[in-house]
Amino acid sequence: MATLEQIQTRMKKLQLQAEALLARRAQAAVDQIRDIMLKHGLTTTDIEIRAKAKRDARFGKRLKANGVAKTSAGAKGKLPPKYRDPKTGATWSGHARPPAWIKDAKDRTRFLINGATAALEGNGASKVAKAVKKVSAKKVSAKKAAVKKAVAKRAPAKKAAAKKTVAKKASVARKAVTGKTVRAKAPASKRAGAKKAAGRKSAAAKAAASVSAI
Repeated sequence: MATLEQIQTRMKKLQLQAEALLARRAQAAVDQIRDIMLKHGLTTTDIEIRAKAKRDARFGKRLKANGVAKTSAGAKGKLPPKYRDPKTGATWSGHARPPAWIKDAKDRTRFLINGATAALEGNGASKVAKAVKKVSAKKVSAKKAAVKKAVAKRAPAKKAAAKKTVAKKASVARKAVTGKTVRAKAPASKRAGAKKAAGRKSAAAKAAASVSAI
């Protein structure tokens, strides 16, 4: 069986071997890092500057986050009361856990403070007004669309009616012109007939005169 001294000597030898292995690994890592730095033209100052910039950026983000959280927490503060117990006068803001006097109440509006009720009524009135405006806007847009459609439908009918009236006027004018020409031609034909009748009468008179002379 090994003695204590033998075990301690073995432990020392193993410790020396472990340290030697760690030194070899560290040396290999240093050599690798040196090769990379020489390859990319870096120095230890470059590495320190970049490491410092990263540390400052992280630290700045933490400070900003803490500052925002603190400011938001400070900005909230104490909320104004919204509900009041008419018996005891206790108030509640409407947030967090409700107190016992309003916890089981189904209708909490009867516990509202006057300002809160006015605000709620104002919100309701504004909502109603917005709804009315939307409905009226929709109606106006629908009326405008209907008027546009009616105008678009009436435009071709008006054009057709105008064309018909123009055609009627043109036909009436043509009939009037043709009637005048017919009337103008009629007296000339009558005159020709009268001339022919007069010629016939003169021929008959001449024939009669010649017969009487014989």
